Amino acid sequence: MNSKARILIVEDEVLIADFIYESITEEKDLTVEIAYTEEEALEKFKSFSPDIILMDINIDGIDKGIELAEKRNKNAKIIFITAQNDEKTVEKAIKVKPETYLTKPVKKVDILAAIRIVLLKKSSDYIILKDGYENIKILKSDIIFIKSDKNYIDIHTVSKKYTFRISLENFAEILNDTNFQRVHRCYIINIKKAVKKTRLSVFVENYEIPLSRNIIFDLDFEE
Repeated sequence: MNSKARILIVEDEVLIADFIYESITEEKDLTVEIAYTEEEALEKFKSFSPDIILMDINIDGIDKGIELAEKRNKNAKIIFITAQNDEKTVEKAIKVKPETYLTKPVKKVDILAAIRIVLLKKSSDYIILKDGYENIKILKSDIIFIKSDKNYIDIHTVSKKYTFRISLENFAEILNDTNFQRVHRCYIINIKKAVKKTRLSVFVENYEIPLSRNIIFDLDFEE
């Protein structure tokens, strides 16, 4: 598994794009690519699947970068690059929920600092578990529930099921996240995906999970 963070520069001014590339490409834990046009960016959202996108707000036209950012690959974080600071542009950009802004002319120290801050925040969004010689990276928000079977657990996510040799107690320590709660001796659920509860069970998306009587579990749902 490639542990390097993937950075995509989306900038139609070649000199600026190349300067940013040179500023960060020497970082050994980063993989960097450039898209000079909207079409190239859309293609790289799919083929490169960047973790962070350094997005020029005005690529290929005024505010085009904001529109393009809305089409980015899932979970990619946006850092806008702009020469504009007018209120209307800022309000429009905020709707895309960028991590931060860099103003032109950009500086190397500011670029690297912005990337490091975003990567630090992203590191708490997922867990990494070892499966043989391979490291498996699982996004926390994709987890629906975890089921224990003695020394093994099944992690059910929105896309697939993973099985690991680890106790439920140890996995809970790795998660260390208040969005996950143990509702039964064999189950931990993602409470953000809970949709209903009864006296004996809680429904997490399309799954019915047993609810232990001795575990306090409070949701604002009618029983």
